[in-house]
Order: sequence, then C-alpha cells, then structure tokens
Amino acid sequence: MTASAGEALASARRRLRGLGIPHAGREARLLLSHVLRLDEVRLLARPELPLGEGERSRFAELVERRAGGEPTAYLLGRREFYGRTFAVDRRVLVPRPETEHLVEAVLAIELPKAPWILDVGTGSGCLAITLALERPGVRVVATDRSPGALAVARSNARALGGAEGVSDAAGEGNPAPAPRVLLVGGNLAAALRLARFDLVVSNPPYLAASEVPTLPVDVREHEPRQALVAGPTGLEAYERLVAQLAALRPGTPLLLEVGAGQAASVAALLESSGFLPQRTIPDYAGIPRVVIGRRAPWTASTS
Repeated sequence: MTASAGEALASARRRLRGLGIPHAGREARLLLSHVLRLDEVRLLARPELPLGEGERSRFAELVERRAGGEPTAYLLGRREFYGRTFAVDRRVLVPRPETEHLVEAVLAIELPKAPWILDVGTGSGCLAITLALERPGVRVVATDRSPGALAVARSNARALGGAEGVSDAAGEGNPAPAPRVLLVGGNLAAALRLARFDLVVSNPPYLAASEVPTLPVDVREHEPRQALVAGPTGLEAYERLVAQLAALRPGTPLLLEVGAGQAASVAALLESSGFLPQRTIPDYAGIPRVVIGRRAPWTASTS
C-alpha cells in the first residue's frame, strides 16, 4: 500500500507526540525532509507526494530511533548554529541556542586588529569556527581532549572555510590566508603559550554528576558524558581552567558559558583567582548564561 507524505507525517507526529516529545510535528517534518531530500516548505506544499517502499522504511526507522530518545540532530547529522550548518554526531554535544549568546558577547568586545582567540573545549567547533568567520582577521586556537570531537571540528572547519582561511569580497582572488582555526588536542588550556591570546572563551562541561538522572533521555543516553559532566559540584572544569589561565596578560577578557544557578559561583571563582568579574549576560529565558571577566594586573597574590 502506497502512503503519501502527508499520511506518513500525521502518523509520525502522533507517535512522537504520544511519547511527550516536544515539537513532534516539526521533528517529523525534519526527518521526512531528510529522507526525501526536500526542504520543509516543499514538503508541506506536497502532502500528496507518494513515498516509495525504501523511503517509507527509512522514515519509519528514523521515527523509531527518535522515539527511543536519539537526538534529531544526530539522526540528521547536522545542527544549525548562528546561521550555519554544522555536522554533528555522538562524538560531540549538539550545539545549543544558548551558546549563541557567547558568540554575541565575544563579537561585542573591542580587540586588536588581528586578535588571537582561545576556544577551550571546542567540541563540534561551532564556537571557534563561527568566531573565525564572523570577525575579520581573527585567529582561533581551539582545544579539546577528545580526538573524536577534534575530527568533527576539523571536518566542519574544512566544510565552512575555517581550515583554509576566509577572505572578504574585497580580497577575492588573493592567495588564501593562513588557517583561521587551529585545532589542538589537550586538557583545557594546558601547555599553551597563553600570553599570546587576546581573549579566551569556553563552554566547558558544567553539570554536576547528581544532575545526570534528571536530564532528558536524548541528552542522558546519547550525548558524550565527558562533555556534559564536570564532577560532583559542576564547577570542576571552571576551577581547573581558571587555574591554568593565570599566565594570561593583564586585561585579557575571559568569557564563560555557565549552567543555571552557577553565575554567582563562577564570578566568585574568578574574583578569587586573579580575575576581575565584570558582568553576566542572560539567555532567552532570562537565566544568567555568560560570565565575563578580565585578567587582573599581576601581583604577588594573583600571579
């Protein structure tokens, strides 16, 4: 029996909605669009479109995997972030809209003409690559301890232009500049020449181990645990990173994404570790999401 696109979508929507999956209709459309290689607008305009046996089977498989908790981004192999499409899989976290606030905060800071930025814990590379593409002249060093994450970030940099360098329209036809995103394997900011950097940004693991059972199943069962959980308190990654950043030049900005309820604790950590906390930025829900500080002048007590 031949099913139409509209009938298949209705069935999938009921299945996902019955499991309490938010935005079930949109998720069903994304999955079927992926199978049919159509955008959502064209899919919605053709509900009578017949599905072949292979298309029905592939769509049913994806719907069942989503029903089992697998993130839609992993099923599609991609996620939008700051207007660009990034490849993602189980080796990296799915980029969140909250992290776009970190991008906006960095872009609002005045930096030298050709600044060096350090992105600690880059994952898919969404933050490092976005900053390299959005800010002319910037070089970004992006670290991660996961070889798998670095492989995903490298693929994204190549696909989006960060690996080969990016020129504006006026520079078209000139030789390609040096790589704008440099990927480095390592533990946070360890073993780097920190005095070269003009700004440091990080979205590190910030969940406490006790929070894991409360996470949605798609996050709890499918996203990489080491990129989510910092330790017993959730502050461990911040503590290690801030200690490593003692060699930053005075005045160097540090921007950190933080979890709900962590902004005050992270600001206090900065203040006790040779940084001057400056302000926090809320996310779309009004939760303080970005903490901004600067390296204080070196003294006997802060160096």
